[in-house]
Amino acid sequence: MEPVSLAPRGSIVATKYWTVLDDGRVRCDLCPRECKLREGQRGLCYVRARQNNQVVLTTYGRSSGFCVDPIEKKPLNHFLPGTPVLSFGTAGCNLACRFCQNWDISKAKQYDVLADQASPDTIAQAAADLNCSSVAFTYNDPVVFHEYAIDVALACHARGIKTVAVTAGYVSPEPRREFYSHIDAANIDLKAFTEDFYHRACAGSLGPVLETLEYVRHETDVWFEITTLLIPGLNDSDEELDRMTRWIVGNLGPDIPHHFTAFHPDFKMFDRPTTPTSTLRRARRIAVDNGERYVYTGNVHDPSGQSTFCHQCGATLIERDWYRLGKGGLYGKGRCEICGTACAGVFDAEPGSWGSRRRPVRLAGR
Repeated sequence: MEPVSLAPRGSIVATKYWTVLDDGRVRCDLCPRECKLREGQRGLCYVRARQNNQVVLTTYGRSSGFCVDPIEKKPLNHFLPGTPVLSFGTAGCNLACRFCQNWDISKAKQYDVLADQASPDTIAQAAADLNCSSVAFTYNDPVVFHEYAIDVALACHARGIKTVAVTAGYVSPEPRREFYSHIDAANIDLKAFTEDFYHRACAGSLGPVLETLEYVRHETDVWFEITTLLIPGLNDSDEELDRMTRWIVGNLGPDIPHHFTAFHPDFKMFDRPTTPTSTLRRARRIAVDNGERYVYTGNVHDPSGQSTFCHQCGATLIERDWYRLGKGGLYGKGRCEICGTACAGVFDAEPGSWGSRRRPVRLAGR
């Protein structure tokens, strides 16, 4: 636990998920880590701290940056395809993944990374002005900026703008219920299918993530998709992929899109090679054979592994090349124009045309 340094004025807000322990420490109850803090200490996430005998969020209203992205970059392939999403994150994370691909943000311990600031209303209005269909909490896990994310979601919904969470799903039951009541779509990481991987590579646990997946699937109306980053020799064996995908179909159903994405050496994991495309295709084949209907490859150039096909007749519903959409065979709000079978997801009558553009924006001073 690290001592608290003074955060910029206006960025510290009180939180409610904490308990005073008999030994005088305060336990943060936001996630399964349950950091136990003495006055002036921060949790592992670095952004939640004990101050004046309560747990506070130290980064409210401050962001590592805002950018208009294609929704497919989250990745979400079955949620308003082709539309722009205003994306932002803050700093900190409640896992400690050795392979983190956004480590400069998620593991930041300096306020310098929080280069922009915006109130919830400012973010929602900016999304409307930029013609974004949704706002995404991404780059780092929104679990750690729970209060800020919910206030942004409320402001967005007041303007008819949807909200997206990109998360590892490592959250405790009560805050999970509150959080997902404000979310329209999510991409949830299923990083592996062994407790050993979560313990050694992420300093976490698999069980709470599986609970989150089941909760979101069975207790909410949130559209969600799953991402698994495949790391050579750590979580890419046929046996593990078989067990993972069988669990998904058996516990979540066949219609949850599953993205297998390629690892590249980063942060504290340089002893593993980049994931070959053949591994992603092998994982996709195992998942399809086990009954998953929508399985994708990511972080590689593989149009056939990134396009959406009708699970009934095999027709191409959405052609993708990276984040660029090609021809499509969907009509109405998500039916195959060949056989009429519904494709699971949230679709407009026509796909958007944002393409692969990435547009950074500054909101400070708006």
